[in-house]
Amino acid sequence: MLLEMHNICKDYPQGREVVKILKNVDLTIEEGDYLAIMGPSGSGKTTLMNLIGCLDVPTSGTYRLNGEDVSKASENRLADVRNSTLGFVFQSFYLLPKLSARENVALPLLYAGVKKSERLRRAEQALKMVGLGDRMDFMPNQLSGGQQQRVAIARATINNPKLLLADEPTGALDTVSGQQVMDLFDELNDRGATIVLITHEPKVGRRARRLRRILDGVLLPEGKGGGADG
Repeated sequence: MLLEMHNICKDYPQGREVVKILKNVDLTIEEGDYLAIMGPSGSGKTTLMNLIGCLDVPTSGTYRLNGEDVSKASENRLADVRNSTLGFVFQSFYLLPKLSARENVALPLLYAGVKKSERLRRAEQALKMVGLGDRMDFMPNQLSGGQQQRVAIARATINNPKLLLADEPTGALDTVSGQQVMDLFDELNDRGATIVLITHEPKVGRRARRLRRILDGVLLPEGKGGGADG
């Protein structure tokens, strides 16, 4: 089992009160899974994504990722886990505007201490994988929204993460570009990537192999991706 969450709660103080954002969440993910977590704005899905992505820790409950209990890990340890185990794709592409597509994709390898020639070689391979072999030297402002998101996906996968997290990856894209990005996620999963996708869009949720809905901080029992109706 790659990911195991049991009785996860997340509370935030608000004045003299405590707001319960997540309520006794149980979630398991095996290697090779493709899971969509779908819910409306304010449902707790982004908070859950932050916990899965080791960007935050739960108030209570246990979270084991790749065999390690990260429920109460230090910030430094969480940073190490993010760098070694996770890849992130966000609604906003977060590309550095003064770096080319190739340089943006290679950036995680710089932080990992990989030498420049190897960084660029692997970045080129990643860009070819997402269909941008002819756009390697383009700057972000020379790329369409869909192309920028594919660069972001190449960057997220260049370290071969155990788990790829995508938070509303089609939210800033037109219909055609969104379809192309979802086709790419399908291909990545077919190649063995484990993916967790956060969305509020039923059409996006239907693309996953598994579907969990979240409402008012409660993760509802599992349904099939093809049964998503909004």
